[in-house]
Amino acid sequence: MRAIWPHQGATVREVYERLRESRSIAYTTVQTMMNVLVRKGFLVRRPGDRAHVYVPTQPQEQVVGSMVREFVQRVFDGSARPLLVHLAGTKGLTAKERRALQQLLDSESDT
Repeated sequence: MRAIWPHQGATVREVYERLRESRSIAYTTVQTMMNVLVRKGFLVRRPGDRAHVYVPTQPQEQVVGSMVREFVQRVFDGSARPLLVHLAGTKGLTAKERRALQQLLDSESDT
């Protein structure tokens, strides 16, 4: 999905080439995953000039939010606090990210 969102759509070949820049992966693996994402409703397949173009059905923010909520529910029984404590305590956040999180928490407590 990260290889598709910035471009608002891509062919299997385009995603494959983008992913190969950072890791070794088989073309058929990319094709299979994109078809799984179609079945799950995250992508739609549209005819293109020479190949199908896969287009996201939802904006990145919406999907990421949904995935984070599902993860927190499944792993932390719905409480985000243990996740935040873990991230803050294991250097999972940079100093800049910690400041941004603190500002967010401070602004939320004002409302």
